[in-house]
Amino acid sequence: MREIILDTETTGLDPASGHRVVEIGCVEAHQHIPTGETYHVYVNPERDMPEEAFNVHGLSEQFLSDKPVFAEIVGDFLEFIGDAQLVIHNADFDMKFLNAELKRTGFPPLGRDRATDTVAMARRKFPGAQASLDALCRRFEIDLSRREKHGALLDAELLAEVYLQLQGGRQPGLELAGAKPEETAAGPVPAQRQARPARAHAPSSEELAAHAQLVESLNDPVWSD
Repeated sequence: MREIILDTETTGLDPASGHRVVEIGCVEAHQHIPTGETYHVYVNPERDMPEEAFNVHGLSEQFLSDKPVFAEIVGDFLEFIGDAQLVIHNADFDMKFLNAELKRTGFPPLGRDRATDTVAMARRKFPGAQASLDALCRRFEIDLSRREKHGALLDAELLAEVYLQLQGGRQPGLELAGAKPEETAAGPVPAQRQARPARAHAPSSEELAAHAQLVESLNDPVWSD
């Protein structure tokens, strides 16, 4: 099962207000485990960069001014994701931005059913706990030292680790908690036991003498006949 763990950075919170995508980061995974294949691109938003957004990701208008516009990268982006399921933290946010960009360039939108939302997964697994990417990384003891600011590829890489943990770790389908020690997921396994020689049970001469002395001390024992 091919999946794409995806993150974006933007100029703001709402594409309907004219905000645009400025960075896309993707990590390919197979059976929830990253394959090492990634896709990363900075995008010229063709507009200014609000200070609030710059403070989040550190991507300035000047830095982005010579980067390709979305229309120039959309083909490569769609080719990389293919028909894979998308794994996104707060999926509604990224999907609405990507679909706004796709609509602007004449491409059909991505179906919402293609996106697995890890925020929703985390809230189901840990009700009442914080579900931010930082909080989940701390919960799963994932190194956050590189994350001074938000970055699409870095955040996608961190999310890939979080997603794997939310699925149960590197062996998500292995349910052995209730199995007997001699069993595995494949069924019973013959126990390997080392044969031991039989112990001697015949009484020693000392034991026989002690028994005879005990019997003599009894008043008319029934087994003395």
